[in-house]
Amino acid sequence: MASLKALKIRIGSVKSTQKITKAMKMVAAAKLRRAQSNAESGRPYSARLSDVVSSLASRITVGPQSPRLIAGTGAEQRHLIVLASGDRGLAGAFNTNIVRAARRAADELIAQGRQVSFYLVGRKARPVIGRFYPGQIVGQFDTSEMKNPSYAEAQAIAAEIIERFESGQFDVAHLAYSNFRSVLAQEPTVDQIIPVRPAAANDSAASGASAAVEYEPDEEDILAALLPRNVAVQIYRALLENQAGFYGSQMTAMDNATRNAGDMINRLSIQYNRQRQAAITTELVEIISGAEAL
Repeated sequence: MASLKALKIRIGSVKSTQKITKAMKMVAAAKLRRAQSNAESGRPYSARLSDVVSSLASRITVGPQSPRLIAGTGAEQRHLIVLASGDRGLAGAFNTNIVRAARRAADELIAQGRQVSFYLVGRKARPVIGRFYPGQIVGQFDTSEMKNPSYAEAQAIAAEIIERFESGQFDVAHLAYSNFRSVLAQEPTVDQIIPVRPAAANDSAASGASAAVEYEPDEEDILAALLPRNVAVQIYRALLENQAGFYGSQMTAMDNATRNAGDMINRLSIQYNRQRQAAITTELVEIISGAEAL
């Protein structure tokens, strides 16, 4: 059984931890507002750009002159998963859920006889991916110094991914990230970003894209300019969604940690008071027994 001094030291230690977790919760809550606003603001643009590119892709006939980002390589054997995770922990299962979604997608592709490689954005995914898929990490983009995602960084990532695609290192690219829904809900998502998937006929009809439209210049020239930008925008959106999801998960995790610390303090305080009362009672009994002996 722990001594009174040891219990008192432990109670003080837990109280210090509780102050830290409470402060981290408040900081995460303050940062979440801006991150959530950025993520929500970026969704309409990225969704609309993706719809426009998919609609254009469905209108052209793929040929030798078509942009490779839409025509592809003519094969689907080699797949690259661009896995965007965080650089820090203390956010519950945020990073774990993204990695699990990417692993699930990779395992499905491997089961179909495909070759899978990984390009990592952020540090937290590397230990797990390196353990389960040794030798399959082909690159990594360091975001440890990135306080807030910027479009310039998304462009840099997209440029490297497109360069690898143009050099024939893979046939299909997927983007794995956490889609922010609410503070308590983040949805790990894996989307194909290269080559662009043409819009389905029913999707085009539903969005009104089936109307007669004339393009100047033609669709292929427009696509050649829009396709690299679309990849960068989708990566930028993933970074924004990840940041909002991270702060939401961290706020929830720190709130739970603060509550757990409070419960532990209560239990330790009860144990401390009981042992202290037992010690006092023992001393009183000894004093009374000594007085009676005299």
